[in-house]
Amino acid sequence: MNLTQDCNHWENKLSKEERAMFSHVLAFFATADSIVGENLVERFTCEVQVPKFRLFYGFQSMIENVHWEVYSLLIDTFIRDAEERHRLFHAFLEMPAVRWKAKWALHWIKSDRSFATRIVVFAAVEGIFFSGSFVTIFWLKKRGLMPGLTFSNELISRNEALHTQFACYVYSTLKNRLKDDELRSVIINASEVEQLF
Repeated sequence: MNLTQDCNHWENKLSKEERAMFSHVLAFFATADSIVGENLVERFTCEVQVPKFRLFYGFQSMIENVHWEVYSLLIDTFIRDAEERHRLFHAFLEMPAVRWKAKWALHWIKSDRSFATRIVVFAAVEGIFFSGSFVTIFWLKKRGLMPGLTFSNELISRNEALHTQFACYVYSTLKNRLKDDELRSVIINASEVEQLF
């Protein structure tokens, strides 16, 4: 991933406010991909009995690790101040907007609620939580800025869309699905958390 132009754009084409916003976005992505990966390893791959679903989750886990590596590289490249880098890499502790989303997702990893509930939750994490942040990066592409970041965003957003679609597919195969009001409640709650970001 060539970030030569991106470094120049970060320093010279983005305002201070834009750099702060994109720092938050990158911190969220680095945190969220590790949480999604944790859920896959700790819960979903152990609970799912359908072999092709387990294979998909194994592949998804590997892809989430690649995403985390990309976001970590982007933070290391764009953020020169060591204290700020530390803050971004510890966004779960340091940044309230990221903390709300992370705590919401982590709560569900530990939850004793049904698999159906948790599959909807993680479809919301990847479909709702990620989408708003992807759009901010696509805005940079529209402006002709940050080609390395925007290219990685294109690829990663495709992966996350696939993960969301797969979660919806798995949900559609379940015999014990949520009642409509329960499903709506999870989605509304996820949307409210996203609005805080």
